[in-house]
Amino acid sequence: MTRIPGTDLDIRPLVLGANTFGWTADEHDSHTILDAFLGAGGSLVDTADGYSHWADGNNGGESERIIGSWVEKGGRRDDIVIATKVATHPEFKGLAPENISAAVDASLARLHTDHIDLYYAHFDDDTQQIEDMAAAFDKLVKAGKVRWVGLSNFSVAREQKWLEVAEHEGLASPVALQPQYNLLHRADVEDPQGYGQLASEYSLALFPYFSLASGFLTGKYATRDAVSYTHLTLSTKRIV
Repeated sequence: MTRIPGTDLDIRPLVLGANTFGWTADEHDSHTILDAFLGAGGSLVDTADGYSHWADGNNGGESERIIGSWVEKGGRRDDIVIATKVATHPEFKGLAPENISAAVDASLARLHTDHIDLYYAHFDDDTQQIEDMAAAFDKLVKAGKVRWVGLSNFSVAREQKWLEVAEHEGLASPVALQPQYNLLHRADVEDPQGYGQLASEYSLALFPYFSLASGFLTGKYATRDAVSYTHLTLSTKRIV
């Protein structure tokens, strides 16, 4: 098990992303995936209040609702570490303090739980001051609705400012960052002034998203013959 620094959360170093729940995976299949994940020793499941509002017929919150029905059905809340996010649900866009407060209550209801283990600010909201957003998240922690705070899709500078504000004001400080990172998208994390350096400096967990480049690195978008043909074509063009 791996402990998320600065917390009491012990997890396996593999996170189940649940953005397909309620989209390409229906409730039955999603429950089967959750059972298999926990059966293999996993614990941390990552979702967001906006998943999957982009799919036809969806309104947002589908992924959380399916996880919540699994929790209610099996009574295994203590076996799962839930990470979810705020900012993209069609009814709760952005990170205004009043929006954060309303969004977390909606997420708790969908998830059938009284607390969220790790709550991310999903995307930065440049209409809001860092101080106000940090204070809003701190209120959720003090109220017991959220245990730990995370940041996703902020610039390094804005994340560092949030960390500095939290330290100076005695607010709940982020314990995790979630940037995009994979073999095709590395610079944002590996740059000397990137997310990796910030995580190291502040002893933060770093949970990358799109770790398989949305499936591209699995090879599912091309057959071996197609890859060979593409490579041959490119090689021929270089020779010419």
